[in-house]
Amino acid sequence: MANIKSQIKRNKQNEVLRLKNKAIRSEIKTRVKNAVAAAPQGGETAEATVRTAIKRLDKAAAKGVIHKNQAARRKSRLMKHLASLTPQG
Repeated sequence: MANIKSQIKRNKQNEVLRLKNKAIRSEIKTRVKNAVAAAPQGGETAEATVRTAIKRLDKAAAKGVIHKNQAARRKSRLMKHLASLTPQG
């Protein structure tokens, strides 16, 4: 345990941020999973879930929870996966 006041405060801040980042990462995974699950049905709800997943990825990258390249990679993989589910016509 730290003896210096500023380090004690920093430890408290780090813990709060760690829990916040953990919740955001968990939400990202849930949104992407929901988008993949809704894609085969199609329709407006599927588009909305995909949009929400992409929005959450962008927001997490903007806040610094995940790296911008990681967000781009995840979006790319999500769109590629969704494209493979829809029949080519």
